[in-house]
Amino acid sequence: MDRSSAGISGQYTRSDNGYNQPNGHAPSSRHGRYRHATVRQWNHPTRTAPGRNEFYHSSDTRSSQHLLRRSVHPAQNFHALIKQEIMDDLVSKSDRFGHRYDGRNHGLYASSIKKYTSASKRPLNRAEQSQLMRLLQNFTATRSWNWRSLTTTLHSLTSAGVFTPHKPMDERVRLTQAALLSTLLDAIIFKCKQKPQARDIGAHGIANLMWAMAKLVDNGQKPTPEFNEAVAVLLPHVNAQKKQFIPQGIANLLWAMAKLVDNGQERTPELNETVSTLLPSVNAQKADFKPQEITSLLWAMAKLMDNDRKWVPGLKETVAVLLPHVNAQKNQFNAQEIANLLWAMAKLVDKGQERTPGLNEAVAALLPHVNVQKANFKPQGIVNLLWAMAKLVDNGQELTPEFNEALAALLPHVNAQKDWFIPQHIANLLWAMAKLEDNGLERTPDFNKAVVTLLPHVNAQKDQFSPQHIANLLWAMAKLEDKGQEQTPDLTETVATLLPHVNAQRANFKPQEITNLLWAMAKLVDNCYEQTPEFNEAVAALLPCVTVPKANFKPQHITNLLWAMAKLVDNGQEQTPGFKKAVAALLPHVNAQKDQFTAQGIANLLLAMAKLVDNGQEQTPEFKKAVAALLPRVNAQKDQFSPQHIANLLWAMAKLVDNGQEQTPESQRGRGGAVALRAHTKS
Repeated sequence: MDRSSAGISGQYTRSDNGYNQPNGHAPSSRHGRYRHATVRQWNHPTRTAPGRNEFYHSSDTRSSQHLLRRSVHPAQNFHALIKQEIMDDLVSKSDRFGHRYDGRNHGLYASSIKKYTSASKRPLNRAEQSQLMRLLQNFTATRSWNWRSLTTTLHSLTSAGVFTPHKPMDERVRLTQAALLSTLLDAIIFKCKQKPQARDIGAHGIANLMWAMAKLVDNGQKPTPEFNEAVAVLLPHVNAQKKQFIPQGIANLLWAMAKLVDNGQERTPELNETVSTLLPSVNAQKADFKPQEITSLLWAMAKLMDNDRKWVPGLKETVAVLLPHVNAQKNQFNAQEIANLLWAMAKLVDKGQERTPGLNEAVAALLPHVNVQKANFKPQGIVNLLWAMAKLVDNGQELTPEFNEALAALLPHVNAQKDWFIPQHIANLLWAMAKLEDNGLERTPDFNKAVVTLLPHVNAQKDQFSPQHIANLLWAMAKLEDKGQEQTPDLTETVATLLPHVNAQRANFKPQEITNLLWAMAKLVDNCYEQTPEFNEAVAALLPCVTVPKANFKPQHITNLLWAMAKLVDNGQEQTPGFKKAVAALLPHVNAQKDQFTAQGIANLLLAMAKLVDNGQEQTPEFKKAVAALLPRVNAQKDQFSPQHIANLLWAMAKLVDNGQEQTPESQRGRGGAVALRAHTKS
């Protein structure tokens, strides 16, 4: 339900920040993204500092270079940065010194662009970028540049938004971006591959480069083979210099690797090794991380887990080391950091992080600050918080007064910021609200108003929802209605709006989404939603997806699918050949996964199978084998059935026998176990 929840959001508030998506984009092309992970800048050493190459003297600096050596104030005309004499001077320096030119003036110029955007508190807009690109057509990095010039240039230009692909994209700008980026990456790859290792490669520059490369893809640049090679050749240098990174550098590196993976970077053994190499440094320097760095690290841990089925060795221990610092620094986190921390903790718990006292204390420490900072949350922050709180509750978080107060503080902001939510936000918000109510949250006037506020936006943005969004939205509609949401014209229209998209996207749904969709449609019908032609077409479109051989349905999916199909038939769904084929495809999975079903799953499966038989399902050998596989599990899990489960089991067994199910020793033991449980429950 939650893969689309990106978890990091923000706006261009700090010059070097580096966070972006629950699931959630570049400042120019994506909405509501926070920026995180400040990148440390070097203090430029004096000209007498050891190791500084002296290829030319200050007397050679022309008048245009004075602009590069003083800070750029936003009050200054942007045109001061795009004077032709600046580029003429850079080209002249590069030509005059040839292979001895170390790129320092180019680095200074790149820094001046970044200073302009930092002072302006925003990246370059589309018009500024276009004007600058005319000048940068002659800005070329070479292999003679030193490490400082390369890292400063790439980091500064990336941070300033020079490489951000604005939409629509001008072809001239795109080509200039690609050419400039290619020369920088080529020089970086050359430098990293030098044997023996180049002496000037430093830890600060490595961290800045990794941050910049993560930010490039996060801002919309497509990774090229050259880009991937640059990442690959940087990783060994991270390992080699692991003891040289300061806390900020460690946070930026782990953030960068998590961001790269989140944008499609392959999880190679080298990347996993680099992550593992850095984790002990988090523990060693745990007392020195600032609030923003703690947020960056926990977000990175959560994202790395979200994009891999296995825990990186040492990651759980690193999370445990950081959690007490959340509590200790709770008063210093800003609104963005609170949202990202709660998102990260919810994601980690959802991926298997134990709910230790340390984690519970960290969550409890942050909740009061949601209320305090409620006026400062951006749309993405509101979404991340409500998603996180729903996910925490779904994983055992108690609905304490502080928790309920934090939720109550957020709900009015859903209404207030309704016009700023993108499709992903809308889907995650409605999913979160349905999940919260499903876990016991009391429906308040503010809750009702938030739901009503969001429904028209589903219709307005109907063409922009991904397959996962469609599945989550229909699941949320069904769950809300099942919990008492009135079937208003808006709700009915929202469901009707989404149904054609089920058919259109049928080839793109994952097993969990297929399950959620069929469950939702069965639940809607069970709550009197009309089975329109569009509804029936959507069901018919989904049934073949159940029979796909590669579909990897988990025990919970199998239970929900058979329950949904039984419920649909019970409400008049015709048992078409496609329907029968879908049921037949699921039955072998019941037998194969019999030991993995929960008590509730066993009760629901037997109920569903009895319902199907009661509505004409043929008791095939596969059907009988599935029933026979489940019956011994009734006795094995007898202590875990609720009174409702017991009642359903007894009804199901009676129905099965009534419809010709053979009374085997297993069925008698199963029925006997259920009868004994009912007697025990009554007593």
